Amino acid sequence: MPISFSGTELIDLAIGIEKKGITFYDVMAKSTEDPGGRALFQYLADWERRHIQAFQDILGKADTYGLSGNHPVGNPAYFQALTENAVFTDEVLASELAYRANSETAALELSIALEKDSILFYYELRDTLPQRTHALLNKIIAEEKSHLRELSELKKQRSHIQTGEP
Repeated sequence: MPISFSGTELIDLAIGIEKKGITFYDVMAKSTEDPGGRALFQYLADWERRHIQAFQDILGKADTYGLSGNHPVGNPAYFQALTENAVFTDEVLASELAYRANSETAALELSIALEKDSILFYYELRDTLPQRTHALLNKIIAEEKSHLRELSELKKQRSHIQTGEP
């Protein structure tokens, strides 16, 4: 049976993901001993806050973006699974402290995986919503890719510090 979501429901879902991302990065910032890592995670939390504002702007212009009606989902089972397991789930947030206690490298690897999931989610969201929303979603996707690059670079730096490499 095909399913459909209203554009506003999809944007509400995205806002919920961003809120959980803020919580995740705030926990990361508070739990790291490294000032550079703390600054990066605070920076990422701030980016998530800006994403919320961007999505709230879309909601405020729902009629302009054509979000008022329902939008059928091409592969309903896939999209349902995607939304049910969207990026920053409660299980991920709860398990973060266990990862964090293990090592900063493990926490960075988790962050990298979450950013990849976020990018996938926003590509799928973009493909579902009207063309008018694509420019803004492309901007958010570009920011998520930037997060991924920064986290990967931080992981490399931490790896070099741990191994003593230059």
